[in-house]
Amino acid sequence: MSTSQQADPLIGRLVDGRYRVRARIARGGMATVYVATDLRLERRVALKVMHGHLSDDAVFQSRFIQEARAAARLADPNVVNVFDQGQDDDMAYLVMEYLPGITLRDLLREQRRLTIPQAITIMDAVLSGLAAAHRAGIVHRDVKPENVLLAEDGRIKIGDFGLARATTANTATGQMLLGTIAYLAPELVTRGTADARSDIYALGIMLYEMLTGEQPYKGEQPMQIAFQHATDSVPRPSVKNPGIPEPLDELVLWATERTPDDRPADADEMLHRLREIEQQLGIAPQVQRTLAVAGVTSADQLDSDEFTKVLPSNAMTTAVTSAAVDDADNATRLRRRTKSRAAKGAWLVALVLVLAVLAGGTGWWFGSGPGSLVAIPAVEGKTFDQARIALAAQSLRATQKSEYSLDVAAGRAIRTEPRAGSRVDKDARVDVVMSLGPAVATIPALIAKSESDARGILATDHIEVDAKNTTFYTDYAAGTVVGTLIHPAGGGKDVECGKGCTAHQGDSATLWVSLGPLPSVVGKPADDAVQTLKGLGITVSDRTEAYSSDVAKGSVVSMGARSGGGWWRPGDSTTLVVSKGPQPIAVPPVNGMTVHEAFTALQKAGFTPLTSLENSPFWDIFPATGTDPATGTLQLPGTKVKILFAGS
Repeated sequence: MSTSQQADPLIGRLVDGRYRVRARIARGGMATVYVATDLRLERRVALKVMHGHLSDDAVFQSRFIQEARAAARLADPNVVNVFDQGQDDDMAYLVMEYLPGITLRDLLREQRRLTIPQAITIMDAVLSGLAAAHRAGIVHRDVKPENVLLAEDGRIKIGDFGLARATTANTATGQMLLGTIAYLAPELVTRGTADARSDIYALGIMLYEMLTGEQPYKGEQPMQIAFQHATDSVPRPSVKNPGIPEPLDELVLWATERTPDDRPADADEMLHRLREIEQQLGIAPQVQRTLAVAGVTSADQLDSDEFTKVLPSNAMTTAVTSAAVDDADNATRLRRRTKSRAAKGAWLVALVLVLAVLAGGTGWWFGSGPGSLVAIPAVEGKTFDQARIALAAQSLRATQKSEYSLDVAAGRAIRTEPRAGSRVDKDARVDVVMSLGPAVATIPALIAKSESDARGILATDHIEVDAKNTTFYTDYAAGTVVGTLIHPAGGGKDVECGKGCTAHQGDSATLWVSLGPLPSVVGKPADDAVQTLKGLGITVSDRTEAYSSDVAKGSVVSMGARSGGGWWRPGDSTTLVVSKGPQPIAVPPVNGMTVHEAFTALQKAGFTPLTSLENSPFWDIFPATGTDPATGTLQLPGTKVKILFAGS
């Protein structure tokens, strides 16, 4: 037992001298529900105790007692039985049938969306129980999944008539609107009034939720949801779940009409329509039989009034005595023969009657009963003419509808409505839904968007993107889309779509994604440059050498342009120009010049001149006679050249 259960003061208490509280099983806005033992009848019960802070409120006490009276008047297998109601000191309580199991809300949390047979089974049971309430003049006013109980033995019951009122007393207090907002009928929001049709609206919302896994209206505040109930129309469930048959679609829309007069008048009318849909779809609710008592094996046997009897002991004696009667008595033998003939005659009459009943039943079955229905054939993948002929063979009329499809080629049947296999009346109209092929998708410009954003946009338009991108080195940041290539599903030329285009759902695409700018290798030692480019997926196919006064010998002077132009991408190859250092130059002649003039000529040629007369008064007087290294020899720029002069 949890700490919270141990802290509950009612656990273990004897209520009203009769009900021993065992454990808490649920807590709501008005009351807490416990499992208890009825010591007088020795059975498990559910004990619903009103919250203490409401005990002094006469309105809530009245509503609490009203639930007992309302539910107690309903003798229906789909309504939770109320056994007792009472007051123990300051505590008001109800005693109800205990049903081990879960609520419909628990099932929806676990499964999210129910199957069609599940939804029909639950709706059939809830409508049956609610129909009994409406026939008794009772409006439930709080229909929701939390109040639908799914017992472990398969029984389905609606409970919690705490908000129930007589049909004639249908005006709200004005101070509050009771009931759960998500299932609130428009008239309760706008006028504060409710009748049986308000329960129908809540049932329609609940059926929508069972079929789609979500409620039709959502909002951060309760009043936002209430406003949508009052102003919007509930959408078709098949928009969220295309597998929903059209008759159930229509049932939800009928039950959730904003105007009460446009809905079923009560649960009986809606149940009648549901039973027709069950017959159309060939789905029968899965009803769990309950075990009978007093030696009867099922509820059916209780209805037939056939009970097992024990043969009295004196019957054995009588049988033996009768067997000893003298068979030689002619009168006795005659009576026996007469009885035998009479019995044979009775059997013949009975046989004729049975055959007559069978003949009549067969005529009804195939004339106006279930045997008069025909199954809709499967026409998926056929042309409309082929589908029309197949339906006509079953005495059915085909009408054409169209919708876009990713999976079915244009001009071929997607499905029928009602679905294939459904049984309908002869000469009924059957819609054949034909494919228009994939829908047109308008793709916005994707250049400069992130890869993840681009993939999300294309996925929304049902365009599958290749897992591997085509990558380039560009001026865009790494991970940025620089182009998109659409591959039409029907074949044909690829379409460049980076700046936006139109395509078709079902096409595929390749993203061009930037790797960022290609790093420069100019000025790097040649071997280092080769390794850098290799790591980027660029192969160096050739190296050439050139003189360079700006780049050190052995380092890269330049990289060759990409073949064909455009962005570099992994897998490309290139060439490198490697520096041989500065180009050698010839030492110029200086004979006939003054030392000063020779000095200037060597500087202009790119050499470093040397002379002992530098900046002296004599270097404009003494003539140069030569150089060391000698005139005409090739030397690297910057080489020191000594100026020779007379007397040096």
